[in-house]
Amino acid sequence: MALEEQCSAPPRWRSISLTHVEFPDGDLTGYVLAYISLLPIAILVGFVTLIVFKRELHTISFFGGIILNEGVNWLLKHILREPRPCAGAHTSLHTEYGMPSSHSQLIWFFVVYFFLFLYLRMHQTNNARCVDLLWRHILSIILLGVALSVSYSRVYLLYHTWSQVFYGGVAGSTIGIVWFFFTQEVLTPLFPKIAAWPISEYFLVRDTSLIPNILWFEYTVTRSEARNRQRKLGTKLQ
Repeated sequence: MALEEQCSAPPRWRSISLTHVEFPDGDLTGYVLAYISLLPIAILVGFVTLIVFKRELHTISFFGGIILNEGVNWLLKHILREPRPCAGAHTSLHTEYGMPSSHSQLIWFFVVYFFLFLYLRMHQTNNARCVDLLWRHILSIILLGVALSVSYSRVYLLYHTWSQVFYGGVAGSTIGIVWFFFTQEVLTPLFPKIAAWPISEYFLVRDTSLIPNILWFEYTVTRSEARNRQRKLGTKLQ
């Protein structure tokens, strides 16, 4: 009986989807750009995954900067209260305000911070080979293309105006620069102390800020440990 009453007066249903991006029906370019505009969400998922499995303080700080950047964006939107273009064009929006674009602000924060990380944080040994510099340049070009594509997608899909995307990029870039140098000059010297906290040791939180190339370090350490274990195993079997 209760089920019949619920069906006779059904409630209004709302979606909890975080990836509901609309594009013009039959528009292949809009279809591709809709997926490109989801890259900021992929970045957030990637950061959470890295933090869970790596537990490295610089990664946690980087993610903290992204959260701060999102908070500044929310604050600016509710202060400026500039509406999105083509009101009513999209049926599913988390907020009616569009200045500045949160997608643009997030992607430019990430890209600018990553630029600084590549050329300042990882370039500490002064003996970088041409191949090392080449892959950094290639990665920088790819990241720049991603940032421009995400920004353009928000305008093409009528979620933002050019000015909203532009100022989102300016805000994200500015916060990215400030947060990078704050991390380098203020937080990084504190990382060894934080890593030594009992709670950090319990959760296996680590500090790799003094290692210039963490990929090469992890590769060599893992390879050396694997060879040692293989040698010990071979000795036992003899």
